[in-house]
Amino acid sequence: MARSFSIEEENLVASIDISNGKKVIINRPNKLNCLNYQVIVQLLKMFEVYQNDPTIKFLMLTIGEGFFYVSITAYMGNGRAFCSGGDITSLMMLTSAGHWSFGANFFRKQYTLNYLLGTYKKPLIVLLDGILMGGGAGLSMNATFRIVTENTIFAMPEASIGSVPDVGSSNFLSRLPGHFGEYVALTGVRLNGIEMVKCGLATHFILSKNLSSLENALSMMTSSNAGSLTKISEIIKNFEHGKSNKLEKTNSRLEMINECFSREDVENILSSLENLAACKHEKWINDAIKSIKYASPLCLKLALKLIREGRHKKLEQCLACEHLVVSHLLRRTVNDDFYEGPRAMIIDKDKKPQWSPSKLHLVNEEMVRTCFSTIDDEDWQPLKLFARENSNQFMMSRI
Repeated sequence: MARSFSIEEENLVASIDISNGKKVIINRPNKLNCLNYQVIVQLLKMFEVYQNDPTIKFLMLTIGEGFFYVSITAYMGNGRAFCSGGDITSLMMLTSAGHWSFGANFFRKQYTLNYLLGTYKKPLIVLLDGILMGGGAGLSMNATFRIVTENTIFAMPEASIGSVPDVGSSNFLSRLPGHFGEYVALTGVRLNGIEMVKCGLATHFILSKNLSSLENALSMMTSSNAGSLTKISEIIKNFEHGKSNKLEKTNSRLEMINECFSREDVENILSSLENLAACKHEKWINDAIKSIKYASPLCLKLALKLIREGRHKKLEQCLACEHLVVSHLLRRTVNDDFYEGPRAMIIDKDKKPQWSPSKLHLVNEEMVRTCFSTIDDEDWQPLKLFARENSNQFMMSRI
């Protein structure tokens, strides 16, 4: 595999040449490869260039010991996380130092990158061998091949820190089987690699020790078939770990999740879980109850509405709506929860956020409706994305 290594400014992002393709590396191991503005801008520029380069046939992004592969270029997270999400500390500094719209501009750029990857014109292969949360999901969940390992941990914990699951999650979570998407969004549950494959968030499970061999096999494709989805799929299947886990328990759990998370609002979802906990003594039920009670009541209701509406929207529409809602949170239109969560979890670390309103029943419909309304501010711009088809991406549930 031919390699030419080029480090971008401040060593935040790097690229490696591989035969007929590219690998892109996020190099912030001490920050769990979380995304700041500089990283997002560099990635966006790279992917725009690589998309129009006829010599690049596929992208590989890898994570774990940190790689994140995609069929035309590869993201490789350096360290134990592919990407743990957005850099909340730098975002808070950005908005505190100036106007709230600075943060909205950050998210506009990030969602533009998510949309580019979600509609990429070349095959994308992602190797997820570590922590994948929040912003990292936006880089990977719309890839053609989403490969996980025994080290993979996935979660969308935004509601617990005063925000909403975003980066296109109202699109990819809403397309999971039944009401599994609501479960993931409202509870921030951590899923392992096998669970991701079963629900459709990932396409293949491969042991971490075999990722290097897979990378070498992919790099040996000839220029005539390097961009072929069929050929790439054949190679990946040769390394797939045939773990023979029975699905009965998973299917039973999904039935209970559907029963609870199909309810009309968050209050009824929580009540249904509490009723279930009284007769079913299973850890995941109590964990879900505890997570919902801990999270921001407003953000829970916003998240539920985003997921429910996302089922009927295209990716660009989901991203535009998420940008609008997050902008309202940044603007403090209804409350300060977007700032209170990071204060409690990251700055003061008391882990006791003071949400406002503090209870679900105190969050009325007008509050929720307001966060979906157009913002009249000359410093704010809505997210506008041109429609692009993506024939590469697919969700494939095994339950």
